[in-house]
Amino acid sequence: MATPERMRLGLPDLGVGVGLRIPHYRHVFEHRPRVDWFEIISENFMVDGGMPIANLDRALASYRLVQHGVSLSIGSPDPLDFDYLRRLKALLGKVRSPWVSDHLCWTGAHGLNLHDLLPLPYTEEAVRYVAARARAVQDFLEVRLALENVSSYLTFTASRMTEWEFLSAVAEEADCGILLDVNNVYVSSFNHGFDPVAYIDGVPHHRIVQFHLAGHTHHGRYILDTHSAHVDDAVWALYRRAVARTGDVSTLIEWDDDIPPFEVLAAEAEKARVIREEVARARAA
Repeated sequence: MATPERMRLGLPDLGVGVGLRIPHYRHVFEHRPRVDWFEIISENFMVDGGMPIANLDRALASYRLVQHGVSLSIGSPDPLDFDYLRRLKALLGKVRSPWVSDHLCWTGAHGLNLHDLLPLPYTEEAVRYVAARARAVQDFLEVRLALENVSSYLTFTASRMTEWEFLSAVAEEADCGILLDVNNVYVSSFNHGFDPVAYIDGVPHHRIVQFHLAGHTHHGRYILDTHSAHVDDAVWALYRRAVARTGDVSTLIEWDDDIPPFEVLAAEAEKARVIREEVARARAA
């Protein structure tokens, strides 16, 4: 179960949650399953009313919700979209999310949204640029921002540091949190040939305020981050290593394609809970 007395960057450990998705609405609202918390995609609820807000109100009546975004585009060359940020902040006023997260990436440029989470060059210039924007976002929202590492399928010849060094530098300079997606670490390590253990060990553990776990699809020469399957054993092993370094941190199971019955998703969450408990016992010993 969650241990709210444990705070990281002023944020609580909420326990183990799952993504709130439309195919599960009926089950969740009718049966009120035992779930510590749900993560919502912010953009799905940044509207004035209608069924999205009605369903949001039903969820808020029974569960703690945390907002996760996909459109911040923190690394874009375009100016920050303060119309978007105002709508995001308005939703925060309703949800009371303890933090808000988005991806360390860019999603478009020159007003064009590519609807993808695209990697950045790992350079000092990019660190300064992204960190300044992250600080501005965090100050505007008046809540802690957590940036998530993305899965990637290409790299830049301009990069001068590892991905985990880049993520660490941005988080430290921006004084923001990290949403460590353990599956993305594994996917990118396979695609680019780096050591995922070095990544897990190399990030500032005191800044990790949330974990993501998800399934992927292996295509032989590369892996796609599809969120369409059970969490892989190798990802579970990396998660165990990460939790051994952080202690209990809010953990979220993502399953966004080929969505199974809710009971299957809940069983994945229980696996994470068991690992947390096993690691906690080992740390105590």
